[in-house]
Amino acid sequence: MRIFHIATAAEWDAARVAGAYATSTLGRTLAEEGYIHASRGDQWQGVRQRYYSGVTEPLVLLVIDTDRLTSPVVEERVGEGSETFPHVYGPINPDAVVQTLPLDDRTAAAAGASFSQLFLGEVMHRVVLAIIAMTTALVGALVGALVVPDPGAAVGLLIGFAVGIAVAVLVHRRRR
Repeated sequence: MRIFHIATAAEWDAARVAGAYATSTLGRTLAEEGYIHASRGDQWQGVRQRYYSGVTEPLVLLVIDTDRLTSPVVEERVGEGSETFPHVYGPINPDAVVQTLPLDDRTAAAAGASFSQLFLGEVMHRVVLAIIAMTTALVGALVGALVVPDPGAAVGLLIGFAVGIAVAVLVHRRRR
């Protein structure tokens, strides 16, 4: 499952260096609050409006894969209403953050996309990476078949696929 957390870019950068993110919410640490506030895909935009609208420093939206978290997540009722929010009871390990979206004014509208839009964007990114790898493999097979007719196609396919995967990894890392 994916959950979301709004962080300052500086705190997120420091957490990646330190190996753990421990800010509960704006101005409060995990030690002070007891857990890290998070939200579902349909909630984070409202959290941003309510609690982060006056923040002038750069913000990022952390997209967290709960299966990768080393800390437990508990869905809990907040306030006197019936709405529940996910709370992370411990630090967030950086490798559980599968995507980081900048929330500056320019990208806020795009990042204000629904969970479905974020998900489809991620799916399309993965499809493009697969197409890069497969196209490079096909070109390698064709070149290999032209150079050496018998084993050339298979060798070219393998070399092309390896190059395609390397290119796809570079494209993926550049996106993050």
